[in-house]
Amino acid sequence: MRSVAIRCALVLALAMLPSLARAEESAIRVGALDAVLTTPAGVERPPVALLIAGSGSTDRDGNGPQLKPATLKKLAEQLATRGIASLRYDKRGARGWKAEFGRPEDFRFKDYVGDAAALVDFLRGKFARIVLVGHSEGGLVAILTARRTPVDRLVLLAAAARRQGDLLKAQLERKLPAAKMEPVAKAIDAIMAGQIVDPTPPELPIAPAMQPGIGSAFAEDPIDPLKQITIPILIVGGARDHQVARLDMVALAAAAPAAKTLWLPEMNHVLVDVANEDENLASYNDPDRPLDPDLVEAVAGFITAAGPR
Repeated sequence: MRSVAIRCALVLALAMLPSLARAEESAIRVGALDAVLTTPAGVERPPVALLIAGSGSTDRDGNGPQLKPATLKKLAEQLATRGIASLRYDKRGARGWKAEFGRPEDFRFKDYVGDAAALVDFLRGKFARIVLVGHSEGGLVAILTARRTPVDRLVLLAAAARRQGDLLKAQLERKLPAAKMEPVAKAIDAIMAGQIVDPTPPELPIAPAMQPGIGSAFAEDPIDPLKQITIPILIVGGARDHQVARLDMVALAAAAPAAKTLWLPEMNHVLVDVANEDENLASYNDPDRPLDPDLVEAVAGFITAAGPR
């Protein structure tokens, strides 16, 4: 009888797990932005994280045209199980360019910041606190958004401390021979300075009409605006990240000395643990590979921790 009772209790407990973890997802539109609001079940007025994606035509789940790691979708799901709501959205250009965004050649990096600020305004007053969570280039967007509109906390995940043009040069230097790298570096510097390069080197296929917009992204420096942010900040990096180096995390932490920091030895750029380069490459198209568990706990704990809003 005792074993039967134990089995019944176990079955009942397992049956309850889905209801405890269940979250509601709602498709919403703010202006021209399509987004998904995830709210945890049974939590009245939870904190909310605005999840800001990295570079490229990245959608609400953290996927692009070629790479589909589902980074933001996985993070939203994990936060929901910990009583935290989230809003994730399609960046401009994801799932196609909309007429409401104007002409693609008129895009400037500040438009990303304006989009994030508009979503903060949508969230304001509905949740216990608003936290910006920026991944990769999204970290820069989050920093600039936190300078533009009031939020409660800021999380930077695998974010760079350098201008994106300088970061791109560092990444390409590891791949291109010196003879090819020299004209590429000169072209990047010129685009960062607001010049039009025509033709560009074959290794840097950026159409002249798109160069002002890309140059506006290349030239944004995260350090000075980060120094001016006084809200609580969490900075997380990973040793398996081949896109952003540890020196970036060190520089970000130096710019925000009161920030909490976390360095994860097995985590890569899409926030999962990998053991070698084969796993690293495969993870960029593995939506089922779980996020680094220490990352999830650190972000959730930071969002919900008591203290200043």
